[in-house]
Formats: sequence, C-alpha cells, structure tokens
Amino acid sequence: MAAESFLSESALGWSIFTFILLVILAFCWVYIRKFQSRQESEVVSTITAICALAIALITSALLPVDIFLVSFMKHPNGTYKEWAINNETRAQIEDTVLYGYYALYSIILFCVFLWIPFVYFYYEERDDDNVNRCSQVKNALKYTIGFVLVCVVLLLIGAFVPLEAPPQQNATQWEKVQYLFEELGSGHGLHALAFSISTLTLIGMLAVITYTAYGMSVLPLNLIKGTRSVAYERLENTEDIDDVEHQIEKLKSKCRDGRPLSSRDRNHLQELEEKLQVLQRRGRHLEIAERNCCNKMGSALRPFKIILGIFFILVALLFSVALFISNLDKALHSAGISSGFIIFGTNLTNPLNELLLALQPVFPLDYILITVITVYFVLTSMAGIRNMGIWFFWIRLYKIRPKRTRPQALLFLCMILLLIVLHTSYMIYSLAPQYVMYGSQKYLIESPSGLTSGNTSFSTTRVCDANAPEDQCIVTRSYLFLHKFWFFSTIYYFGNWAFIGAFLIGLVVSCCRGKKSVIEGEVEADDSDVSDDEYVH
Repeated sequence: MAAESFLSESALGWSIFTFILLVILAFCWVYIRKFQSRQESEVVSTITAICALAIALITSALLPVDIFLVSFMKHPNGTYKEWAINNETRAQIEDTVLYGYYALYSIILFCVFLWIPFVYFYYEERDDDNVNRCSQVKNALKYTIGFVLVCVVLLLIGAFVPLEAPPQQNATQWEKVQYLFEELGSGHGLHALAFSISTLTLIGMLAVITYTAYGMSVLPLNLIKGTRSVAYERLENTEDIDDVEHQIEKLKSKCRDGRPLSSRDRNHLQELEEKLQVLQRRGRHLEIAERNCCNKMGSALRPFKIILGIFFILVALLFSVALFISNLDKALHSAGISSGFIIFGTNLTNPLNELLLALQPVFPLDYILITVITVYFVLTSMAGIRNMGIWFFWIRLYKIRPKRTRPQALLFLCMILLLIVLHTSYMIYSLAPQYVMYGSQKYLIESPSGLTSGNTSFSTTRVCDANAPEDQCIVTRSYLFLHKFWFFSTIYYFGNWAFIGAFLIGLVVSCCRGKKSVIEGEVEADDSDVSDDEYVH
C-alpha cells in the first residue's frame, strides 16, 4: 500500500508538470510565430528560439513542482505519509528534483554558451549575394569558441574553489591541491555547474531590473489606459499628410522658374518626402486596424481589460511590498554581508508569505498561486522586452514587433528570458521565503512534561520553519541550490533593492505617458517597403 501510494503521489506531481510542459510548447510555438519576420524567417533560428523559450519556461515550472513534492510527503497534521516514512524514499524524491534542476541548468548552459551564439553568428555572417555555407559555419564557430572558453573558465572556477576552508591551515601545497580534487570528487562536479549558473543568474538579475521591473508597470497601465481611437488617429494622420504635402509643394514651387534649390532646401525636401512615406504607410496600417475584427473585439472587452489591469497593478504592488519587507527583514535579522544576508524563516510579517500559508488548507490553491506568480514574472518580462526592445547600454540593437522581428532579435529575446528565469527563482524566494523553503509542510511538537495529564501526552501542529527539527521538515532543492555561494546571495540582496527602485521609476514613467497608438511599433522610419508590404498583405 505504501509503495502504491508513493507512486500515485509522485505521479500526480509529475503529471501536472507534463501537462504544463505541453502547454508551454504550444505557447512557445504561437509566440515565436507571432513575432518572427515572414521575410527573414529561417527554420534553424525558429526551432532554436522555440526550444530556448520552452527551456526557460520549463525551468520556471519546476519550482512549483519542487514545492509540491516536498509538501506532499506529509499529512496536514504534520506526520509523514506511509510511503514517505522511509528516509531513502524521501531522499530518492529529493534527488530526482535536484537532478531535474541540474539537467535543465546544464541545457541552459549549452544554449547560452554554444547553441544560441552559434545560430546567431551563423545568420550574422550570412551574405545574400554569395552564400557560402562552409564560410558561415567556420566564422560562426570562430566567434562561438569565445563563449565556450568563458563557460570553461566558469566551470573550472566553480570546481576548484572550495566552499569551506581546508581543515589544516599549515598544510603543504600538495595537500591543498589534493584537498581541491577531493572537494571536486565529493561534489561530483556539481559545484562547478552551480557556480556557472549563479554567474549567469547575476546577468539575469540585471535583465530583471531592466525589463521585468518595467514590464510590471507598463503591462497593467497599458491595459487600464487602452489605446487611442482609430478614427481619431486616421483623421490626425490625414491632416499630417496634407500638411507635409503642402510643404513639399511650397518647396518645389521655388524651382519652377528653373532656379535650383539650395542645399538646405534639398535636404529639407528629402526629409519631408521620407516623412510623407512614413505617414502614408501609417495610414495603410490604420485603415487595416479599423477593419480588424480583433480590434473591434478588443473594444468590446474594454471593461475586462481594465479589471485585469487593476488586478495586475495590485499584484505588482503586493510583490513590491513583500520584497521590501523581505529585504528589510534580512537587513535587520541576518548576520550581514559575510553570510549573504541569509535568514531562516521570517521575522517580519510578509503579506505574500502569509497568503500562501493561509491557502494551504484548501488544496491546491497555494500551488496554483505559486504557479501564477511564476507565470506573472515571465509575462511581465516579455512585456518589458516587447515595449523597450533589446538594448546594449544606450544603443538599441533590435525591436520586437509582431511579424517583423529578425531571427537574431528572437534569439536575443530567448537568451534574455533564459537569464531572467534563472533569477526568477531567487525573486520568488525573496517574496515568500518560508513557503519556498518548506512549502505547506507542518510538524508535530510534543507538549512539555508538565502540561501532560497522567500517561496522556499532547502534541501541537506547527508550520515548518527554521526552528523545526531537521528530520521533521524537508527543505526544497531550489532553496539549497540558491544559497550554495554566500557572495552571490549578497549581490542578489542588493539587486532586490535596485529592482524595487526600477519598478517605482517605471511606474512613474508609465503613468506620465499617454495612451499608446493602436498600431504602436508597427510603422518605423527605417522599415523597408518590401517589409511593410509583406506585413500589410
């Protein structure tokens, strides 16, 4: 019976994960196909982008499964279920989840340092006039080797930098080298992977501060404010066309008697003609938007969008408050920088953590909420990248636009999302530290002998926290992985403060901006006529 119960319980968790996996694959295919350029689409880049985006989302989906499995080992009264009483069975489940993390993280390393860079440089080296496949592959490999070398360096650092100091400070050089190899062997090389992933997580932290923080403000406010009226935009665009055509006629009238235009007038005439082309393109797009059934349906769903936007902004504010309280708790009750600001449990009341604990009795509301939080972070990150584009400091590299995004931009988008997902686990831990550590586990505590009557002993049930006995509460694998290196935890802590500041700045900027156009981002001055005609058709 215990074995059957164990199989059914674990199968339930992995069945949910399999269902989520299928949903993720379908979403990735639709998302990439929606944004990729039909003119420049390539099979290899499309498959790479879909797979990379799927890996990012699958990795984020593993955290709820991790919490679900450790929580499902115990009854609500704090006792272990029959199949989980055996320590070996619990260890087997924990190892399964841990190796799941390592497998996905290894794939992420492969994508970030080899697969995506190779495909990116392969298309960067493409020459439309004289396609030489061998030359493309050779040049792409040449640039990709640089990424591979960086990965090898990170793995070596992680493998040979011990987490603890050698037991004998006066040991010889050979003994110290021997100790390093023993450390490498004892960890089976997993420390090397953890160090490499933690380094990528730092880059992901910068992407979260840049894109996710802005997406958390711009996504709900765009839903609340809506878009400008198509009819009004068409009228305004027609007036602009008439004004520009009048200026062009005025300039051309200067040379009707045979006199040439001055260089200043010629430059001004060229600028006006380019502006006229953009306005005419804009007019075609507005005309299509006015006839589009989706836009008409969007107008009918306007009240629903406002409600959804209000809900999203409340969730964003809840996350910000929870993150602020969590960081304040670490600042007041942790051992400081030298410990990575790590605390066990919560000392201040965290609203999101309390909400998750309150939902525990009603299965599976707490798991649904933690899944929604994970999905929310991914969606807001996508919204931030979609609205900002891809930047390298002050240089805008690519724009993300429906049906017109270049293959290289999609590869960049997926790489950024891979890095963001790595940091999302730490963000969720910061939002609800106690729940991410122990899930919905509870444990029994025996009453003191003075409170017992006769031979009867009383016990009370408590939510698992840092004060619980080690054999009574199981820590999630995600938590152990996140806090393997204290110095990374210190940087993540200060990154959380930067995230809160970036969110508040983005909120102010989004509030000050007016309604966006119904064809926002569809028409740019640098668009080619072929690309525009393809989009219109």
